[in-house]
Amino acid sequence: MAESPQTSGDEQVISDGEPDKSRLLLIKEDDEDVDLTHARLDKIEGFDHLKNVQTLCLRQNRIKKIENLDTLTSLKDLTLYDNLLTSIENLDALVELTSLDISFNKTRKIQNLDQLTKLKKLYLIRNRITKIDNISRLVNLTMLELGSNRIRKLEGLETLVNLEELFIGQNKITKLENLDTLVKLRLISIQSNRITKLEGLDKLANLEDLYISFNGIEKIENLSNNKKLDTLDIGNNKIKTIEGLECLHELTEFWCNDNQVSSWKDLDQLSKLEKLETVYLERNPIQTQELTAYRRKVMLALPNLKQLDATMTNNAY
Repeated sequence: MAESPQTSGDEQVISDGEPDKSRLLLIKEDDEDVDLTHARLDKIEGFDHLKNVQTLCLRQNRIKKIENLDTLTSLKDLTLYDNLLTSIENLDALVELTSLDISFNKTRKIQNLDQLTKLKKLYLIRNRITKIDNISRLVNLTMLELGSNRIRKLEGLETLVNLEELFIGQNKITKLENLDTLVKLRLISIQSNRITKLEGLDKLANLEDLYISFNGIEKIENLSNNKKLDTLDIGNNKIKTIEGLECLHELTEFWCNDNQVSSWKDLDQLSKLEKLETVYLERNPIQTQELTAYRRKVMLALPNLKQLDATMTNNAY
């Protein structure tokens, strides 16, 4: 099956050993891009001499506190992915930041970001965050990644009117709500949550990709205003009937694997979608109960498909 947007893989093991300070010595004051990935650093220090730095990557170290960055006022991209941070702090001086990555740490709260109003991308994957808050001033965000946390409710997003991509898979969210003002959203990835109903997307007329697999949805519904949908991933839910797709004339990919679809008549819904190229229906009763005839019957109903499940069809060549 084609890979859909999902939270990234396992956390890297932070290695033992002395900090590799020799790499710090190689940094020149006019360097614009500084990469100290896996340098075994325990502390942020030694950057005061940098005059024009644009990008600072401190990925996969042992840093426990954000500090000593106040002089890096030209910084636009800061990566602290995979460290030991427990708090977001001491970033107020970095007003030029457009991208901030604090994924794979131990932070419990989104905080102290009010001054970073130029941020366009914020990554907070795999932390211990329980609530979406304190980001109302980040009105220039176009991408927000909150996957693999402990969030239970979609909230605190109303002012993010420029948001185009929202990744919030692997949390504990039970309802699609509070998204009406996010009219620029093109992509929502909310896989592996606890959602039981498709709703709350009426105002998102620009939505192109919806990834909502691994939830508890029983019915495909309430998508009539999402006419720009190109990809709908609703695999691994509790869908019994393929329905509610008649307005989705731009749909090219429909992933409905691992559900409870049992009637071949449901393919009539798909046959009306002229741009449909890829369909996943494996591990539904229509496949498991007719293993040998399954592929032939799908292709008879949908002769223009380029891909069925993980296999390309003759139309793809």
